[in-house]
Amino acid sequence: MVNEPKVVKTREELKRALTSMSGQRGLVMTMGALHEGHLSLVKAAAQRAGHVVVSIFVNPTQFAPGEDFEAYPRDLQKDLNALAQVGADLVFAPSAEEMYPHGEAQVRIDPGPTAKVLEGKTRPTHFAGVCLVVNTVFNLVRPDVAVFGQKDAQQLAIVRQMVRDLDMGIEIVGAPIVRSSDGLALSSRNAYLSESERAKALGLSKALQTGAQAAQTGADAKMIVHKTLEALTQPGIEVDYVALVDPTTFQPITHGTGVLAVAAKVGATRLIDNLILEVK
Repeated sequence: MVNEPKVVKTREELKRALTSMSGQRGLVMTMGALHEGHLSLVKAAAQRAGHVVVSIFVNPTQFAPGEDFEAYPRDLQKDLNALAQVGADLVFAPSAEEMYPHGEAQVRIDPGPTAKVLEGKTRPTHFAGVCLVVNTVFNLVRPDVAVFGQKDAQQLAIVRQMVRDLDMGIEIVGAPIVRSSDGLALSSRNAYLSESERAKALGLSKALQTGAQAAQTGADAKMIVHKTLEALTQPGIEVDYVALVDPTTFQPITHGTGVLAVAAKVGATRLIDNLILEVK
């Protein structure tokens, strides 16, 4: 199927386009630079809703000073070509001025305690910026269902909490991580990696597999984390964290279902990855 989606860039254009969409409405929020992981979210949304809206917006409020906001890859036409293959109906691609027409937002959403650990500890303003843009796009699109990727597991947990606590009435679906054939989790930031750095980046998924193998042999949570960290600690990888946490609260667990999460820098590029496992 090749059917390039309709593109709108203003709130008014979006409002008019949405009036022609009857039935269930799905939403996938992206920052562009789309890869197969993003496209899997669109496919998941299409299975659950009659119409799929994709937002493409590099959101400045979730980047701290010194992060890669300016360098983040942008290629709208390439993204539209990819979306034509997976059934997206409408793309909302606003400017920052269109998204935040009154300038810097004076009212913010406190993302709560889940946002203060792991990613939130390293990037303390990140999840407040995520919640701001997600809430804004939810209000503009009014979806019935929104699909987010499991690769950003902490973001997924916080969005679910926001929707629950603010009674938004939107079904939040978590879609599995999509990996390349060698195991590297797909990410727009992989484009920053040189060939040698990409080879080193495989250390994240390999370390997670080491942790999963430890869990399968009955290791406790502390040993699972230790084995994962041991595997991840190697030349060319600057480890930020390794943690085994509850998938909802992101607090450490000792047993049950957990998210084994890692973050590390390879060269100048910060990468994250995770998997879900059972701790006996």
